[in-house]
Amino acid sequence: MKIPLQITFSNMKPSDAVRDRIGERAARLDRFHERIMSCRVVVRAPNRRQRSGKRYHVSIDLKLPGHEIAINRDPPQDQSHEDIYVAIRDAFDALVRRIEDASRERRGDIKTHPVQPSGSVVRLFHDEDYGFLEDPEAGEIYFHANSVPNNGFRRLKVGSKVQYQAATGDKGLQATIVKPIGGSRTPPHSRTT
Repeated sequence: MKIPLQITFSNMKPSDAVRDRIGERAARLDRFHERIMSCRVVVRAPNRRQRSGKRYHVSIDLKLPGHEIAINRDPPQDQSHEDIYVAIRDAFDALVRRIEDASRERRGDIKTHPVQPSGSVVRLFHDEDYGFLEDPEAGEIYFHANSVPNNGFRRLKVGSKVQYQAATGDKGLQATIVKPIGGSRTPPHSRTT
């Protein structure tokens, strides 16, 4: 790192053991980004008046060229952060994930999610638990009632817009998951007054 590590203790006496553990974790950060400019860590002990759930809070402010990462989350509700070293570990693990994300973004390796194909329901056979949807590119695709999550098959109507995932089976292309888009879903119990 270009600028030395800065460690601050709040509501507690400074501890060499804690300072050393933070120093070890901070020294490893160079593996994840080569141009770290500064790293500031604040370790806060629980308030003395707090009676139960005395959890340590570790916040980290890291500066990279053109980017600042702040880890400043409340400790989890479980009791693991009653151990200061677990709180330090979790904060630095979260920081590493954010540094990796920033590095991917800088390189242009941002994840893109494929566009899920969509179509419209063209035929339904409610008594036999299947139907067909039509995708302008793939044509007509068979689907079974089990392919529609949350027992949604009965709520589908001809013309309903859907997104789907498909696989090729013995009889050709078949939708394995069919999800209504937008306002196609109707509440199971609606009452009028």
